[in-house]
Amino acid sequence: MSSDMIAPDVILVVEDEPKLASLLADYLRASGFDPVTVDRGDTVLAAITEHRPALLLLDINLPGMDGLTLCKEIRRTSDLPIIMVTARAEVIDRMLYL
Repeated sequence: MSSDMIAPDVILVVEDEPKLASLLADYLRASGFDPVTVDRGDTVLAAITEHRPALLLLDINLPGMDGLTLCKEIRRTSDLPIIMVTARAEVIDRMLYL
């Protein structure tokens, strides 16, 4: 994705827990960003194409397609910045993402 195609204020929040998605969106909005939320992994690629986000906040445990698979899929064609958002706390889980 080239920088001229990015919507600089748009952050795509991919989170299937409604309360957490809403909280993240509220904080982003209060900081001057335009958050777009989706709650299923299998809708993310279409949302990226439609909204051209500058950043992706990506949960790992998602219905439709998990966050790790999704991250690999996005990396095939894009260098979109991705921040993994997860409740996983085990050492092996953290090491998988390094």
